[in-house]
Amino acid sequence: MPGPQPMQLKQLVKAAFKAHAIALPTDWKQPSGDPDGKQYVDAFKMGEHAVPFSPTMLFIPATPNKFHVDAAKKSHNEFEAYIDGICDAICNAWNIWRAQAKFQNLKVMAVSAIGAPGCLKGPKLENLIMMTAPKSKPAELDYSKAIAKHLSKAWAQWQDGVAVPGLPWYPAFAAFPGPQAPPMPNIPTPLIACPSTGMAEMTPAKLKKGMCDALGDSGAMHHKELFDSVAKGVAAVFIQWLGTQQVMNVLGKGPIPTFAPPFVPVGPVVAGDNIAVPGHLAV
Repeated sequence: MPGPQPMQLKQLVKAAFKAHAIALPTDWKQPSGDPDGKQYVDAFKMGEHAVPFSPTMLFIPATPNKFHVDAAKKSHNEFEAYIDGICDAICNAWNIWRAQAKFQNLKVMAVSAIGAPGCLKGPKLENLIMMTAPKSKPAELDYSKAIAKHLSKAWAQWQDGVAVPGLPWYPAFAAFPGPQAPPMPNIPTPLIACPSTGMAEMTPAKLKKGMCDALGDSGAMHHKELFDSVAKGVAAVFIQWLGTQQVMNVLGKGPIPTFAPPFVPVGPVVAGDNIAVPGHLAV
């Protein structure tokens, strides 16, 4: 199955960010020394008091004043470009991980595959994300490092908790006509059928908190809203992906100790294992 689509993640993150309804300038109020607003009105040209702006912008101008609208547009352009960039980086890293992921140390008993937590292995996401994450500006670099660091940590906790709970992957191994069953691919199964003890780490609240902690700068501009939006987008795409991603080509094999022809011409695989090679979650 294909991996996460960047466009979907971008749309989810932007929708979540826009829902925060951040007005710029923040905490704007009518100047206290101009209670009737006359000086404020006289300070601008007639056409600058009310200019149109797109309702799809990530930020809301505090007033229709041209300078407020321009400030909102500037921030919109900067954050939209950043969101696009970090979403591309996350999805690219995700797909590299998928191509290299593998199941290992499985036990094959007749038709069933059994894997303890930790049987799914793959590369760390942090460096993979940072390869293409936005980092041309100091703030972008700080945000990208925080997102990459914690998302990698949360992903590793999910990955290390994944187990294979006796899934019926090898129907031919129930009664195989030979002393040794050769490598055979598993029955394709959605990844969500392999539960993880670390699943909670991929929820929006935990992802956001971890990103904020990784940043370590409570005064960074709009970081809480940004991390909240990225966390919600990633969590939504992640749970959807678990249901569509197929586990396949996990080659199981093993001995048939009860095979004794001609009296016992077939038998079940007992204490078999699998070949641990990357590609179990590839397209």
